[in-house]
Amino acid sequence: MFDMMKMMGKMKEVQAKVKEAQANLVHIKADGEAGAGMVKVTVNGLKQVESINIDADIIKPEDKEMIQDLVVAAINKAIAEVEVLAKDEIKKRTDGLIPNIPGLDLGGMF
Repeated sequence: MFDMMKMMGKMKEVQAKVKEAQANLVHIKADGEAGAGMVKVTVNGLKQVESINIDADIIKPEDKEMIQDLVVAAINKAIAEVEVLAKDEIKKRTDGLIPNIPGLDLGGMF
């Protein structure tokens, strides 16, 4: 028989675990680089850029557009990597709390 109270309690537990996991995303870091490492970017699990490092050898006024392109590429790589790490963190913290139902993808919920 379906126990609604038990299910509601489980949902509250899941919500608490998800909030805890989301709070910890700030501690997850990912790096992206472009131009063979000439531009390096670090982002956290909240997709916030924490640092940008540009090799001094490429800082020339005539290279402005290339540098901008490399920064964008490095940021995009770091964000793609941190998305994977963040999903893994949330999955790890909520493992066993949400039933594994084939075809049910709750990944977009987090």
